Amino acid sequence: MAKNTTTTEEPIEKQLWKAADKLRKNIDAAEYKHIVLGLIFLKYISDAFEELHAKLKAGEGDYASADPEDRDEYRAENVFFVPPSARWSYLQSRAKLPEIGKDVDAAMDAIEKDNASLRGVLPKVFARGNLDPTSLGQLIDLVSNIALGDAKARSADVLGHVYEYFLGEFALAEGKQGGQFYTPKSIVKLLVEMLEPYSGRVLDPCCGSGGMFVQSEKFVIEHQGGLNDLSIYGQESNQTTWRLAKMNLAIRGIDSSQVKWNNEGSFLNDAHKDLKADFIIANPPFNDSDWSGDQLRGDARWQFGEPPTGNANYAWIQHFLYHLSPSGQAGFVLAKGALTSKTSGEGDIRQALVEARLVDCIVNLPGKLFLNTQIPASLWFLSRNRANGKFRNRTDEILFIDARNLGHLINRRTLEFDEEDIAQITETYHNWRNPDGNYEDIAGFCKSATVEEVAKLDYVVTPGRYVGLPEEDDDFDFAERFTTLQKEFAAQLKEENRLNALIQENLAKVEIPIEGKK
Repeated sequence: MAKNTTTTEEPIEKQLWKAADKLRKNIDAAEYKHIVLGLIFLKYISDAFEELHAKLKAGEGDYASADPEDRDEYRAENVFFVPPSARWSYLQSRAKLPEIGKDVDAAMDAIEKDNASLRGVLPKVFARGNLDPTSLGQLIDLVSNIALGDAKARSADVLGHVYEYFLGEFALAEGKQGGQFYTPKSIVKLLVEMLEPYSGRVLDPCCGSGGMFVQSEKFVIEHQGGLNDLSIYGQESNQTTWRLAKMNLAIRGIDSSQVKWNNEGSFLNDAHKDLKADFIIANPPFNDSDWSGDQLRGDARWQFGEPPTGNANYAWIQHFLYHLSPSGQAGFVLAKGALTSKTSGEGDIRQALVEARLVDCIVNLPGKLFLNTQIPASLWFLSRNRANGKFRNRTDEILFIDARNLGHLINRRTLEFDEEDIAQITETYHNWRNPDGNYEDIAGFCKSATVEEVAKLDYVVTPGRYVGLPEEDDDFDFAERFTTLQKEFAAQLKEENRLNALIQENLAKVEIPIEGKK
């Protein structure tokens, strides 16, 4: 039976996005995202509060004699306390009034005062002149329809999913600037699925809006784990983006107390200096030339060589390694140029990394995956202990995967991986590193190369140098194909001759009058 493709069948997040985008009018996407995402967050914490408030008010079982207005009752359940003037039901009742913008700003202020972890996080942009009260009221009505049902778990799941979807759509709408706070979902999922962070400490020292953390927690839950199995550590230098991350994590119930902001960034002001993480998952800025490298000469993190002051790629790699535990693993995105560059000592650092047996896998990515740049990218996977008992001993090998032919376009300028693409890359890596894996080299796609082979190619780690060209179909019969083409060409020529003869015949029947002749 054919699928019904009417708009009523669209997922709720798409319907909401279309409606919200219509209300945007002349507001820039970069500003509008704080309005919409702020309302979604407010709806989430209000839903969670109202559910617990109702239980406390009923006073049954464990909640007997409880005070529904006691803030400690909510802290004990890890629920944000929402004062009366900030509750969604109150704001919705005032959505049609001209002062609704001031009401929402005041609600955000009141919530921050009652919840220390949210101080300085929530947007207060609702009373600005470019957002008319009518449009804001319509947005409030729109957001009111997101979480149907009162259960906190369902509310968090639905609202969290919508929040995540809207982050992606705003990133697309902003284009280049949007990519600075958002890593495409398919890339995040691929990194997490490759690393399999079942439990432990997860670090992202350039965390953007927190997508790596959200996906890591999803992975754990999908594999029958719990939110407490992972400890999240992050850092972000852009305060506006950090606020998005704090809300993104809070809406998922993820502890963000160790997600820090400072405008100096991870190189100059490392917020987690003593942390040794089990997993590092990151998408640092590509080819960053303004990373204050001249102030960090001789830094303890540069164990494999001084990174050039004009490019932070190899500074990021060594920063990640510095924070890895003795058995830790890292997966991150890097500009493709880092696979081959030899300028300013980068080739020497790469050689040192390979010889130290730290490079586990390199994945070459197709173009158009990232919103903020057309620079080709790759994925790097590093491991501190490649001879451990968890996986097979692959100390003298590196897996190369060329994924440039995977992915599909979602619009004219943006490509993404689907589930099959992610599974193909992930299964290749897992089959290669697992003791019971059934890995095989596939010409044009993957190759397990020895460190000796990499040394012969001067420590260049571009997958295309190792995987070779895809093999032709063994069943291809050249003679048969040539004969078929000859027949097709002859038939085409015969048809063209027939049409030409018919045209000439018809022209001969047409009498063309000559001027002056009667």
